[in-house]
Amino acid sequence: MAKAFASQGDMEEKKISFTEVGEGLYAFTAEGDPNTGVIIGDESVMIVEAQATPRLARKVIDCVRSVTDKPISHLVLTHYHAVRVLGASAYGAREIIMSDTAAAMVEERGQEDWDSEFGRFPRLFQGHEEIPGLTRPTTTFSDRMTVYLGKRRVDIMHLGRAHTAGDAVIWVPDQEVMFTGDIVEFHSACYCGDGHFADWPETLANIASFEPKAIAPGRGDALVGEAKVMQALENTADFVRSTYKPVARVVARGGSLKEAWDAVRAECDPKFADYAIYEHCLPFNVARAYDEARGIDTPRVWTAERDQDMWAALQG
Repeated sequence: MAKAFASQGDMEEKKISFTEVGEGLYAFTAEGDPNTGVIIGDESVMIVEAQATPRLARKVIDCVRSVTDKPISHLVLTHYHAVRVLGASAYGAREIIMSDTAAAMVEERGQEDWDSEFGRFPRLFQGHEEIPGLTRPTTTFSDRMTVYLGKRRVDIMHLGRAHTAGDAVIWVPDQEVMFTGDIVEFHSACYCGDGHFADWPETLANIASFEPKAIAPGRGDALVGEAKVMQALENTADFVRSTYKPVARVVARGGSLKEAWDAVRAECDPKFADYAIYEHCLPFNVARAYDEARGIDTPRVWTAERDQDMWAALQG
C-alpha cells in the first residue's frame, strides 16, 4: 500500500480568525491553513490569495462583508500553487494579478500541481467540483507594479526567489503592512518542494528592509508589531537553513536521499516538530533540498506519481 501524506488524514475543520493588521487591512487565517489577505481601498477591495476552492473563498467573502460592502475589484496571487489560486472564480474580480514568472509556471506545471495537491489535501479540496479550471491572470508584472484602490496605493513586487521562483509580496505603504504569501510563515512549516533555498534568506532580508509594522504571512497567525514581525522572519530563515544545510552535507559526501531525510529529522524535529503541516512538508522539503544541493536549480515538477516515488526512496 502506498504511504499516505500527513495531510491526507487531517480532516478536522479549522477555526477561522479575521484579524485587522492595519487600518482597512485584514488577515484571514485558519490554524495553519492557507491565509488570505484583504485590502480595503476608498472605492473597492483587493484580495490576496484565493484559497483552494470557491467554497473556501466564500468563507473569506463572508468575512469581507462583515466589514465592508465595497466591490472586490482585484485579486493578487502571490504564486501558482493550487491551494492558493483555484478559488479565484468566487470573487468576481475584474483583475487577477500574478508575476510573469508565476503566470508562466501555471502553464508549465499548474495542472500537475493541481492533481498532486488534490491528493495531498482532501479537506482543502472539498467542493472541488465548482472549480472551473486553472486560474490564469488578467495582468502580470516583471519586477513591480502599483495599483490604486481610490487613493490607497498598493505596491506589488517580486523581491526574489524563495517559496517559488515567481513569489510576489504586497506592500501597503500608508500602513507599512506587507502580505508575504508563503515566503514567511509563523509557527507553520515552510513548504519548500518548489523552493530556492539559496535565495530564500536574501528574499527575507529584502522583506525586512521595509521594516513592516505588520505582516500577513502565508500560514499561521497575523503578525502585528515589529517584534512579532522580526521573530517570524528569523524563524522562517532558521527553518530554511536548518532544512538545507544537513542535506548539503550529505550530498557533499555522496550520501543518499534517505540519509538526507535522517539528517534533516535530526536537525529539525527538536525545533519544528510542533509546527503546522511539518510532517506533511518534510518529505517534499528534503527531496527539493537534495536536488538543489546537487545543482538542480529549477525544481522538478511534482506529480501524484512522483509523490509516491519519493516516498519509496525515503523508505531507504
